[in-house]
Amino acid sequence: MKRSLSAATLAFAVFASTASAGSPTSWPVSYRSLDINGVSIAYRESGPQDAPVMILLHGFPSSSHMFRDLIPELAASYHVIAPDYPGFGQSAAPQAQSYGYDFATLAETMNAFIEGLGLADYTLYMQDYGGPVGMRLAVSHPERIAGLVFQNATVHVEGWSSDVAAQFAPFWAERTPETESPIRGFLTPETTRWQYEQGSTQPDRLSPDAWVSDQAGLDRPGNDAIQLDYLWNYRDNVASYPAWQTYLASKQPKTLIVWGANDPFFTMDAVTGLQALLPDAQTRIFDAGHFALETHAPEIGAAIRDVFAN
Repeated sequence: MKRSLSAATLAFAVFASTASAGSPTSWPVSYRSLDINGVSIAYRESGPQDAPVMILLHGFPSSSHMFRDLIPELAASYHVIAPDYPGFGQSAAPQAQSYGYDFATLAETMNAFIEGLGLADYTLYMQDYGGPVGMRLAVSHPERIAGLVFQNATVHVEGWSSDVAAQFAPFWAERTPETESPIRGFLTPETTRWQYEQGSTQPDRLSPDAWVSDQAGLDRPGNDAIQLDYLWNYRDNVASYPAWQTYLASKQPKTLIVWGANDPFFTMDAVTGLQALLPDAQTRIFDAGHFALETHAPEIGAAIRDVFAN
């Protein structure tokens, strides 16, 4: 009996030693919030406080929930921060009359959030909406950027699916009840689920929790107005593409491109465009859809550790 107890104690000591040395199991996720000019910003945090910082910027219609599988992959090496934007996830959703739901305002809020946490330099992981948010942060404060990770986020008009661009063009040209009506289709449960399933080649690895969680956020009273404002203001991002391209070409930040090749929104032309601007960028292509992390979080985590460890 004494031998068994001794062996168990030794095994626990070995586990504890391994965990304290940086195993992902030693870094639980904390769920916090920070008040930014009266707007509560929820965020997930993990990893050592003194490690290099990686900020994870989510897409539509998700939240930091989309990073639930990636965070454990990174937490042993990075101080990981994953915020929810206003109107998404667990962050506050002020009425549209009291908060400007456009990407310039969103980037200002995220910048104030970063400064509120006292983060001096960081790598940005950008997916979908995270692209225009992250690029604004990078252009505003290039001295803070340690690296960039693009995951299905374009900075080129050519990177858009022509079918999707055609749906948005009338809405962006003139916002009326008629042009807005088809865009409301992006807020339905069917479309939310479709965004996850379309292009995915590993349906058994898709968690229904992802689209159920997203849809719960979309269905909150008044959230349709918030999301339609964001979708309409996305046209400002397209207009900013040349400036972002200039930044990337001139600054040449260390960059990793990880991409779901079967994305119904952003095509492989987006990857080609990034590679032309950033010839030293590393690229990893996955047989996945728009939300590649749903099926390939371990592989994407390994790619980040590999590229940014050097």
